[in-house]
Amino acid sequence: MSNLRIFAVNHKKISSLHINNMCSSKIRASLKRLRLRALLGRNYSSLPGLIGNDIKSLHSIINPPIAKIRNIGIMAHIDAGKTTTTERILYYSGYTRSLGDVDDGDTVTDFMAQERERGITIQSAAVTFDWKGYRINLIDTPGHVDFTLEVERCLRVLDGAVAVFDASAGVEAQTLTVWRQADKHKIPRICFLNKMDKIGASFNYAVESIREKLKAKPLLLQLPIGEGKTFKGVVDVVSKEKLLWNPNSDDGKDFERKPLLEMSDPELLKEITEARNALIEQVADLDDEFADLVLGEFSENFDLLPAEKLQTAVHRVTLAQTAVPVLCGSALKNKGVQPLLDAITMYLPSPEERNYEFLERISRLLLPFADQHVEIPSLTAGNIALTVGLKNTATGDTIVSSKSSALAACRRAEREGEKKHRQNNEAERLLLAGVEIPEPVFFCTIEPPSVAKQPDLDHALKCLQREDPSLKVKLDPDSGQTILCGMGELHIEIIHDRIKREYGLETYLGPLQVAYRETILNSVRATDTLDRTLGDRRHLVTVELEAKSLETSSLLPVIEYAASVAEDLSQASREAIENGLHSACLQGPLLGSPIQDVAITLHSLVIHPGTSTAMISACVSRCLQKALKKADKQILEPLMNLEVTVTRDYLSPVLADLAQRRGNIQEIQTRQDNKVVIGFVPLAEIMGYSTVLRTLTSGSATFALELSDYQAMNPQDQSTLLSQRSGLS
Repeated sequence: MSNLRIFAVNHKKISSLHINNMCSSKIRASLKRLRLRALLGRNYSSLPGLIGNDIKSLHSIINPPIAKIRNIGIMAHIDAGKTTTTERILYYSGYTRSLGDVDDGDTVTDFMAQERERGITIQSAAVTFDWKGYRINLIDTPGHVDFTLEVERCLRVLDGAVAVFDASAGVEAQTLTVWRQADKHKIPRICFLNKMDKIGASFNYAVESIREKLKAKPLLLQLPIGEGKTFKGVVDVVSKEKLLWNPNSDDGKDFERKPLLEMSDPELLKEITEARNALIEQVADLDDEFADLVLGEFSENFDLLPAEKLQTAVHRVTLAQTAVPVLCGSALKNKGVQPLLDAITMYLPSPEERNYEFLERISRLLLPFADQHVEIPSLTAGNIALTVGLKNTATGDTIVSSKSSALAACRRAEREGEKKHRQNNEAERLLLAGVEIPEPVFFCTIEPPSVAKQPDLDHALKCLQREDPSLKVKLDPDSGQTILCGMGELHIEIIHDRIKREYGLETYLGPLQVAYRETILNSVRATDTLDRTLGDRRHLVTVELEAKSLETSSLLPVIEYAASVAEDLSQASREAIENGLHSACLQGPLLGSPIQDVAITLHSLVIHPGTSTAMISACVSRCLQKALKKADKQILEPLMNLEVTVTRDYLSPVLADLAQRRGNIQEIQTRQDNKVVIGFVPLAEIMGYSTVLRTLTSGSATFALELSDYQAMNPQDQSTLLSQRSGLS
């Protein structure tokens, strides 16, 4: 098996697949892990559909009714408890027979060696299981900012998501990032306030942070019974029942559901009745059908409104993404997970309720069970599965059963006005939702142990790039060294470790460097002539162009042509010119970093008959390089959003340290007993920050980083950087 792909089969009209990649080394590693399972002591239940001795038909196992399918992702800030929640879900659904623990390194979805060693999720993992007659395809996603792309490429094929929150922290930095990603892909979601047993947990604080920071409308479907050490259960606001877990139960399976009664719980009943009435009014404001029902039949007494009617309305509101249901619990303490599973089946959409228009049939299929796979003969719409053997696909590709089906769908979309297609044969290419790949911010050289191992390294990097498009690999034109570009220190460290573990290569990394960019500050003109004779053919090009700075940000150069040039320019010459200009912008004159925020105007172009397009491109590129060298130049450095959560005792040393790192503090918030420092800091100043922060705060502080934008360095810092670089060279 050369390649293993995970894809989602969506439904209705177009024959197509969404593709995510896992390379052959991952399969080999997975097969090794299968053998290690017995050593780790994990017990797995039977396949979905096989509960005890109740053996269902093979068709019902492989192809359940589409209305009974839920494709969901678990997303959150790092350490909010995603993987622990996933472990409990698998246990209560019967997928596993023992509880895994992140600290013990024996969870199902964190099966990579690096994940188990570090206690974090690095790569998304898919698991298929059943719950009360529903088929759930679940994907556990990373929470670390270095692996944001993993979340991105999963959300685009999912129908719904569970956002997990630390109830003591509420909305955190990476929560905002994954929430925006879900917004972009229009993913209905529900919120699970986890860690209600934690000291400092506050249901009201977490709900308010969802309302204020995410600009979402929370629907309180549950209220906690106690907080922190006193947390012992939840109250179902919809049905007015309390759910209490047996404190003597080791695994949380033993809990009781009791209706609230006036005699036994008068205060709690009053609180929940008020909460239910507020929920009914809130949903009625968002759903006209429900409003008509409430105002017509139940306006006098909301208590008479059946729970099923309210649940159906909440389902519609969730699908419309006008509000988000909120539940709570403690996955680590085995409380609140079963009601969360019920909510997933009740409020998140089935594939047929999402507005997709895809359908597919393929020759060889596998059902995913994290690092295990079971071959199946067929698959219907709405499911997530793996396929083997596609050698030329990459993450984000759409696969169709035939070109004619794609063209037919494209023409239908044009007729129905569902999609606007530009000219230049855009209608000939049907592209479904792609993946936005962020630009890398760190780079370093990577070398094999010997020259003979270079082909093996090239193969490993090629495979890892297809699996992880946020990893970029390029060749330094001067030194011939391989350059590894990634999203952060941890990202590059993990790639380095995977090359060693999965491909058996001891590689050497150069010092980690920041991916700077360059721009110009003024307008400059340059002229160049290329005159070369090859054989009996003369190639002659004369170019005059102008480069100037742009007020708006643009990664690619904005190219314009003078009227006298544009009218006689052939398409081939135009492409050659633009290739030359783009090539020249890849390496700036100061650091060899990419040029951005420039506009280029071609004022004059004289081409001798018979001149090749390669010579045109070379002359234009050389002319632009000449202009850039003449211009006033500016280095741009990546600026990071920084959020540090620290206790009051260590706030002063943290602020003093950030001041030395050229940090710009925007605000200091209070979060329970902690202070949250929010600001900006240059990426160059934050390398190795995790170690320093641990030392400053005795390991009590945490931080999160996210790329904000690129900003101009001040003259002094720019001069220092150039001196350092020239000294290194």
